[in-house]
Amino acid sequence: MVHVLSSRVLLRPADPDRSRAFYGEKLGLEIFREFGTGPERGTVYFLGGGFLEVSGRSGEQPTPTLQLWMQVADAAAAHAELTAAGVEVLREPVKEPWGLIEMWIADPDGHRIVLVQIPSDHPLRSRPGI
Repeated sequence: MVHVLSSRVLLRPADPDRSRAFYGEKLGLEIFREFGTGPERGTVYFLGGGFLEVSGRSGEQPTPTLQLWMQVADAAAAHAELTAAGVEVLREPVKEPWGLIEMWIADPDGHRIVLVQIPSDHPLRSRPGI
């Protein structure tokens, strides 16, 4: 059996500096560690219970089968902050039929990111009768 001790998502952007500006400045993710030098250096961001590493470079288009899911405390506040920072919002916050409030954005390379607010009365946070 494989015992996973830690994990991270590896992102190979077309323009590493542009992606670092997006994740570090516009989204405000905190840096866990940095390595290497020059434009190809790596930056690893805290991503809730995991990490996001932006390193290397790729000319490939993002795959629609991989998307980032990030939980936020307040989707409306995140929408206001990201809009003010110039982040393109693909879809404003909407309460889904399954009860989560979801908002969609994309990073500079087009990787889709869903920002999710879990309301206090949602079963993921509250289990009445238990």
